[in-house]
Amino acid sequence: MPGLSGPGEAIVLATLPNLRDAGGWPTRDGRRVRTGVLFRSTALDRLDEADADAVVALGIRSVVDFRTLLERENQPDRVLEGVRSLIEDVLEDSSVAAPAQMQAFFREPARALEFLESGRGDAAMRSAYREFITLPSARRGLATFSRLLLDDDDLPVLYHCTTGKDRTGWATAALLTLLGVSEDDVYREYLLTNEQLLPALEPLFQRFEAHGAPRELLVPVLGVDRSYLDTAFDTMHAAFGTIEQYYAVGLGISRAEQEQLRERLLEEPRSAG
Repeated sequence: MPGLSGPGEAIVLATLPNLRDAGGWPTRDGRRVRTGVLFRSTALDRLDEADADAVVALGIRSVVDFRTLLERENQPDRVLEGVRSLIEDVLEDSSVAAPAQMQAFFREPARALEFLESGRGDAAMRSAYREFITLPSARRGLATFSRLLLDDDDLPVLYHCTTGKDRTGWATAALLTLLGVSEDDVYREYLLTNEQLLPALEPLFQRFEAHGAPRELLVPVLGVDRSYLDTAFDTMHAAFGTIEQYYAVGLGISRAEQEQLRERLLEEPRSAG
């Protein structure tokens, strides 16, 4: 796999869209998030043999799947040889689980179209982002994910949900914020999904357009929006005050463990000379 020229650059694999290294971003204290350690993507259910080999070549030791039981049963991940798999169902306690309803867009267009035309898409997504903070299952899942990052035996790690944008997006945004990445770069990383995922969903857009659904109806649900991440951060700040308190009280990651995460996942920038 060739080296990346900058943070957020897509790792292009035909059967695994929205794959990128979550590292490389500078922090306020002059360090940089390590590359080659944190990888985010869509689910691995469509991964072909060649692309599976490419993922293994990244050195992945563990895969964390944030999806619900139904998602995993309907679209099971391809098993990567020699790689540990962990299930952390972030939305297990949700009565709505809007991001988990993505399967309807792929399997039941008529049902999905009815939902889109109701105009409830934006509201459902913002509700889901609040649940990423408030649900016990979300806190459990993200706590386990955070502790995994403290164990060298589990790194590098690939983590994902279905389309790698919402549950995966919040996990990345929260972690980068804790590590000291600027708000502008946290949002920049999050919004890269619109560039790296939506082109891969072009056949789906065309399928819905053939049923009379304009493209703009799908984008709020199939893509990401700054307001969704705003909702998660607003909910987090209202409940916990700071990102450190969210990790300490909400996830049970002590201040000492938070510092261990920083020491483990940050590095001094390489000198130009």
